[in-house]
Amino acid sequence: MSIQEMKPIKEGKVREIYDNGDSMIMVATDRISCFDVILNNQVTKKGTVLTQMSKFWFEMTEDIIPNHMISVDVKDMPEYFQQEKFDGNSMLCRKLEMLPVECIVRGYITGSGWASYQKTGKVCGIELPEGLKESDKLPEPIYTPSTKAELGDHDENISYEESIEYLEKRFPGKGEEYASKLRDYTIALYKKCAEYALSRGIIIADTKFEFGLDENGNIVIGDEMLTPDSSRFWPADGYEPGHSQPSFDKQFARDWLKANPGNDWTLPEEITKKTIDKYLQAYELLTGKALV
Repeated sequence: MSIQEMKPIKEGKVREIYDNGDSMIMVATDRISCFDVILNNQVTKKGTVLTQMSKFWFEMTEDIIPNHMISVDVKDMPEYFQQEKFDGNSMLCRKLEMLPVECIVRGYITGSGWASYQKTGKVCGIELPEGLKESDKLPEPIYTPSTKAELGDHDENISYEESIEYLEKRFPGKGEEYASKLRDYTIALYKKCAEYALSRGIIIADTKFEFGLDENGNIVIGDEMLTPDSSRFWPADGYEPGHSQPSFDKQFARDWLKANPGNDWTLPEEITKKTIDKYLQAYELLTGKALV
């Protein structure tokens, strides 16, 4: 295959997927999406932060579940990827049959969960204790799955019981097994990583994981893992329930968009700069290394 010919087989809001025969290459671009819309800005180095942070967590959690990562070294990839624009932000991965559920875990009450709790005392049908304040730590992390929408649609929250039915329709005879494994893996991964992150000064308020099946039908974690795109990271220093918290993620960009209607989905340069600074700071705190 000539160097010019590699085209992504799939483009998501942020990622591009390339077919590499029995493996695939996942490139995290510098695009940023908020409220399921791809913004007009590029956030330089963002893709590299996402890829390298996923690598860090995949390696840390191999004792809990296998992952799809083979390498993040472009020398292990076809010649086409040995260009500067792919260096650092590309991951060679095993091919998986992805399971159609976003596995969301919440350790703290915030965002849409807080809005729901204020109305009903529940989050995604799960009854929570009375008297919680915004950003409070929950007694135990809760698992709140959602359907995985096509690009342009919105994901839909479903209960654990609905996730069994949803998976059963697509994998007859396996719905309950897959649903319970997804829940248990999600909680175990969150607990281990949230405890570690807290020791490094970061609260992981919530996150989402995606899983797939390998060629032997085993569940494997895929996509990205515990990045500022898929998680809410708060500084532990100064954490105080009762209001929203400052964050290391794209909440910064979301807040600006909300406060500036008529923005045409374009962030000012100072906001993109502050956003990437947050991502880089989170990476350094968590891994103990600056991203060069």
